[in-house]
Amino acid sequence: MKLSLTRESLHSGLGAVAATIPTKTTLPVLSNLLMQAKDGKLTIRGTDLDMTVSVTVEAEIEKEGAVTVPARKLAEITRELPEAPVHIDVDGVQIQVTCGTSRFKLFGIPEDEFPALPEFDFDNSWKIQASVLQNLISHTAFAASSEESRPILNGVLWQIRAGSVAMVATNGHRLAKMIVDIDGANPPDADLIVPPKALAQVQKLFDKDSELEVAASKNHLAFRSPGRSVYTRLIEGPYPNYEQVIPKDNDKQATANKDNLAAAIRRMAVVASDQTHRVRMAFSDGNVSFRVQTPDLGEAEDEMPVDYAGETLEIGFNANYLLEVLRFMPDDDVVIGFRAPERAATFKPTSGDLDYLCLVMPLRLLD
Repeated sequence: MKLSLTRESLHSGLGAVAATIPTKTTLPVLSNLLMQAKDGKLTIRGTDLDMTVSVTVEAEIEKEGAVTVPARKLAEITRELPEAPVHIDVDGVQIQVTCGTSRFKLFGIPEDEFPALPEFDFDNSWKIQASVLQNLISHTAFAASSEESRPILNGVLWQIRAGSVAMVATNGHRLAKMIVDIDGANPPDADLIVPPKALAQVQKLFDKDSELEVAASKNHLAFRSPGRSVYTRLIEGPYPNYEQVIPKDNDKQATANKDNLAAAIRRMAVVASDQTHRVRMAFSDGNVSFRVQTPDLGEAEDEMPVDYAGETLEIGFNANYLLEVLRFMPDDDVVIGFRAPERAATFKPTSGDLDYLCLVMPLRLLD
């Protein structure tokens, strides 16, 4: 294999697949990238067996071929190279990289030891705008669990229906759900549980104006556009019936400025318990007051105006969960719905243009 390309093309290609390289692995080839020179293009692929990312960059191919290259060392070398053409010459598993007066030799692993791509039937694929998918991901994936006790909650539920797609994520204490109507596409109905790591790559890798081709097999999901693709293993098992925990009878509503509310909660969080992060909120006519009491540390109080006209209600929340929800709320104002101190509260944008809802379970208040 012999080729030349710009330092910028090589650097961007390596950066795109870097997230797939495991920091520790018992399989040495997973620390390598597969580089394939064919049809006037250089394809760079990385995998951790659960996710595979592939990108194609422009290159002048003098001799076609393929080899796996130590990923981190090649990335470090490329980062330090001058802005000049990069020449790559491969003899067996020996890779020579030349740029200006700099020359490097690395030792790779034969391409046949690199894991094969999952098999997909793209004849049954369907298309979706990257911007639609990225919008769903950015507003829901944050709520997925990071604990290993319930692996199913480590994924994001992607519900695909004729005319609409929805994403839902929860860790059992907070939940985010978004539904978006789609025109023109006729995807097969499916409930797919996708790892957030793969969805993060979909956000990073694809231009928001591009159209993505999506295909699913029994255990895998693929996203691709010209020159770029993400393949991921799906999380298996039934997702919890999240609709059961979304309250339909929250009869009290408060509308507040999102930024002012978040600022007040951050102030209270300074002296909140490191274990519970509990903040007490008391809603009364036109006002919400905040209070935190932490033994052996101290206490804090604050208040701010809100649009609320119901009876006084005190409720406690984990401050971190509230701040996450407010961070991803798309409007300047947020509508908070609740019914009782022990019932889940809902958070929605004031605009009716988005079908978006977040839910936060309350914490028991201790007097």
